[in-house]
Amino acid sequence: MKGIERFSLAGRTALVTGASRGIGQAIAVGLAEAGADVVACARTEAGLDDTRRRVEAVGRRCHAVPLDVTDHGALAIRLEALAGEGVGPTILVNNAGVEEVTPSADVTDAVWDKIVGTNLKAAFFVAQAFARPLLAAERAGSIINLGSLTSAVGIPTATPYTASKSGILGMTRALAAEWAPRIRVNAIGPGYFRTAMTDGFYRNEDWRQAMLGKIPMRRFGELDDLVGVSTFLAGEASAYLTGQIVYVDGGTLASL
Repeated sequence: MKGIERFSLAGRTALVTGASRGIGQAIAVGLAEAGADVVACARTEAGLDDTRRRVEAVGRRCHAVPLDVTDHGALAIRLEALAGEGVGPTILVNNAGVEEVTPSADVTDAVWDKIVGTNLKAAFFVAQAFARPLLAAERAGSIINLGSLTSAVGIPTATPYTASKSGILGMTRALAAEWAPRIRVNAIGPGYFRTAMTDGFYRNEDWRQAMLGKIPMRRFGELDDLVGVSTFLAGEASAYLTGQIVYVDGGTLASL
């Protein structure tokens, strides 16, 4: 395989969770632009319809699957049904996640379980359901987990979220070591990106200016900034890369 062909995902299918909006939707469409068909999962059907239209607009097939990733058994059943239709994902983007800004002294069992249960526990069981048929058939695959700056640093009022994203990094390394050479497992750590989950922060001008001062590139991330690295990690261009996290943060961590 030579040149630009290393970045082609033609003939492959990508399963993307949290694909109805924001980072998940941008990556799903970006992988489709690189040639992949997409299985788009999310709880929001309306958003999934939008993702399906965008994927199909670049000439790829999209299976929109309404699904709560915390329902661990449902995904395995759905993947089995898709396999029966001849659809077998060999790329997984583990993106679904939640956050609630809460002072640590006020975190309840329910808040902890919601955040860690979605961001870390569900991510593991999604990876497991994705990997089982590939391992059984001795087929190759690639998993991309979504970490965060909090995979590397602590953020006040975000202890459950920080714990979950630190756990994502540990899980990435452990699965990479266990499933090599068949399945590569890497992660992306986005810096400051404006999404529906973070929009409240960006409406605060004082916060915006303070955060921009921490970013050497002096701008916030745009969703398209995550597409290239996702395509790279999904395909043959990164064939000897596993167990790593790539921070897409405009130099934020490098400057700390």
